[in-house]
Amino acid sequence: MKLTTTKEKVLNAILMAERITGKKESLPVLACILIDASKGIVMRSTNLEAGIEIKVPGDVKESGIIAVPAGILSQTIRSIGGDTVTFSSEEGNLLIETKGTKTLIKAIPSEEFPALPQDSGKGTITLSRERLIKGIQSVSYAASPSMIRPDLGSIYISIKDGALVSVATDSFRLAEKTIAQTGAKSSGEFLIPLKHALELVHVLERIDNETVSISTDESQMIVEGGGARFVSRVVDANFPNYHEIIPKSFATEATVLKSDLAEMLRKARVFSGNDMHVGFHVYPKKKIFSATARSAEVGEMSDTVDAAITGDDLDINFHIGYLADCLSSIESDSVSLSFAGIGRPLVIRGVSDGSYLYLVMPLNR
Repeated sequence: MKLTTTKEKVLNAILMAERITGKKESLPVLACILIDASKGIVMRSTNLEAGIEIKVPGDVKESGIIAVPAGILSQTIRSIGGDTVTFSSEEGNLLIETKGTKTLIKAIPSEEFPALPQDSGKGTITLSRERLIKGIQSVSYAASPSMIRPDLGSIYISIKDGALVSVATDSFRLAEKTIAQTGAKSSGEFLIPLKHALELVHVLERIDNETVSISTDESQMIVEGGGARFVSRVVDANFPNYHEIIPKSFATEATVLKSDLAEMLRKARVFSGNDMHVGFHVYPKKKIFSATARSAEVGEMSDTVDAAITGDDLDINFHIGYLADCLSSIESDSVSLSFAGIGRPLVIRGVSDGSYLYLVMPLNR
């Protein structure tokens, strides 16, 4: 094998592939990136649940295939100088040459490298790359990091009538983002595990196509664009019917500046201790919207911010992290907090951003 390419292009491909390698002592090739120079230059990696292949522009002088550890390859390419890189095989290992440097990386037999699926077998949905990134990032923090319940450890994506709806919940809070005009020409819905959704975002941020294509079947999803093809398993489960838990009426409502709420929560986090609890105290008749937090180790705080308030007086407690996580997803200077009452959910929306909804359950105390 012998090929020449640019450091920028090959490093970009390596950074995409490195995140999708696996760790399995019985199959060490999963920790590798496969460099395939048989038909152009293609880099592949997989962890058996997700995989990727990236086409790299360059000149192939001799075809061949070689697998090398992803971490060593990544560190090597990062550290070398020069714009042009030559890869060649030397006694079954990988020789990397640039101006003034030579590096030999021990290869691992590539025969056991798993093949990536070629086609999902169903219709293709084409949509905006940037809007797909935005849809995933707007809700990903609300998914459970555990896959004990696969439906809660995944992001639900529905594409219909040109709009993309992404939803995630861990049963304590729920985030929904609706993005119109995605450019989608077909419809579909699927559940992608949180880990793979974040890996997909990492890939999408490193390609430059305006659109990507998605095809799915009962077990997998394939996303293609910009010379990259990302494959992930999808979850065979029913996402909760979350519309049923969104309150239809509210006892108390408050509108505050997002910056004021963020600053209030930042201060409360300091004084909340390990429990991370914050109390909201909303008194419409007195025009008071305040937050309190206390811990035996640090002390206590009480802050009041300007707010437009209607409804009943209310004292209610929440987990600070659950409240603060959503603010970066709200594209509005002001936010509305709609309280359904004691022991019932709080719904947060942007005043001028109807595309986003966030629901959070209160604490018992």
